[in-house]
Amino acid sequence: MAFLRWFCRLLLLLCLGGLTAAWAQVPVPALKARVTDLTGTLSEAQRQSLENRLAAFEREKGAQVGVLLVPTVRPESIEQYGIRVAETWKLGRKGVDDGLILLVAKNDREVRIEVGYGLEGAVPDVVAKRIIEETIVPRFRAGDMAGGIGAGVERLLAVIGGEPLPAPMADHGGGDLNVDLLFPIFMVAVVAGNVLRALFGRLLAAGACGGVAAVVAGFMGASLFGVAGIGIVVFLFILVGGSGFVGGGGGGGWSGGGGFSGGGGGFGGGGASGRW
Repeated sequence: MAFLRWFCRLLLLLCLGGLTAAWAQVPVPALKARVTDLTGTLSEAQRQSLENRLAAFEREKGAQVGVLLVPTVRPESIEQYGIRVAETWKLGRKGVDDGLILLVAKNDREVRIEVGYGLEGAVPDVVAKRIIEETIVPRFRAGDMAGGIGAGVERLLAVIGGEPLPAPMADHGGGDLNVDLLFPIFMVAVVAGNVLRALFGRLLAAGACGGVAAVVAGFMGASLFGVAGIGIVVFLFILVGGSGFVGGGGGGGWSGGGGFSGGGGGFGGGGASGRW
């Protein structure tokens, strides 16, 4: 009986220890952008430049690449945390699995490249390790964190760019809609619509302005969803009315920045890690 009580206590302690470790895990941040910096290492200009580079690569190649900087991953190893991030974000297209994550744990002085199933041929473990050791780590040791991340990303994109992946769909993701750029289109179209409405009537003015706004949005790189959305909004706004919106003061605006989400890609733990 004494042994049974001792065993139960030991089992309880082990369970409590496991729960404590689980509670202490660093949470995976929500995926809102391709570049997530929780350490304040990158300036906003550096972060946005990298964001734009990865967005352009996704439009061209279809593969999704994310960059995450966190202060620490403790008590987990960077490999354990990296696969949790990969399974949560699900970067890459479903069935193609062409996602990749560059993870930096700044205070731990560790870096990892997490590679999706579909890119393991282009970025095998040995290649990921070389990029870390030859390109990223030397710059990190010199204190150039932004330079190491940028150079590492460029080498990764060059390697992925040579992989024969399926062509990206024209409307892939629908998350690249840059509201900061589309809002001026909307405003100009509405102002022009008010003038044309007085000359040609509501229906003709709404159709013309909605069509032109959609075409311009398409040239700016908006997805099919974004093109249709801006065209329909402008058409309805001019058709129904809305001169008070343009002439009236105050009021809110559209929030800046588009959304971003993973495409359902799978990861299996492929990649490499390093320290500096």
